[in-house]
Amino acid sequence: MIDWNQIDTVLLDMDGTLLDLHFDNHFWLEYVPQRYAEARGLSLDESKAELLGRYKDMEGTLEWYCVDHWSRELGLDIALLKAEVDHLIAVHPHVIDFLDQLMCAGKRRVLVTNAHQKSLALKMDRTHLAGFFDRTICAHDLGLPKEDPAFWGKLQKVEPFQRERTLFVDDSFSVLQSAENYGIKWLLAVVAADSKGPLREAGHFSAIHDFSEVIQGLYCS
Repeated sequence: MIDWNQIDTVLLDMDGTLLDLHFDNHFWLEYVPQRYAEARGLSLDESKAELLGRYKDMEGTLEWYCVDHWSRELGLDIALLKAEVDHLIAVHPHVIDFLDQLMCAGKRRVLVTNAHQKSLALKMDRTHLAGFFDRTICAHDLGLPKEDPAFWGKLQKVEPFQRERTLFVDDSFSVLQSAENYGIKWLLAVVAADSKGPLREAGHFSAIHDFSEVIQGLYCS
């Protein structure tokens, strides 16, 4: 699936790729609607119906990932609510072994996430993953989400990489498509993004359930 001799840089998504997407799905689809219903005097069904419509309107934009945006829009302290259920934040199986092996093999490890800075800080604090990356890049610092074609040019200016010698791993088909359109040669989809949800569609991209499937061939330099 992957010729590691042809790869120097590994760009890694966070939510759904390295971390179990169950936290985010539960938070946005269950916990926020519950707290929004309590704050607005709505039934849970009314709250869910309203919020799902509002989420859909923002899908694929930087605002969809923005803690501050949703705090303003919903009148809730989203960062605080995330901290209330942070026990659900979990690292996918074999991630630590994979990141360790990448380092040992001399590959550059770059976390590239759409997550808002506050969400990123919470998750790094909870998982202690920060030290496993050579660099962490937040899309909010670049002003565009990974879905946007212009994101990749901005990324390359701050984190130079050779497109033909770079692997990008994500659980989002639209994000992988955006990276492919930019010319990144090696692309990998994680289909088991949510441990308690259905598998994701990978389309024409090579796909894995977890990183144990690609760790073979990574040899220490």
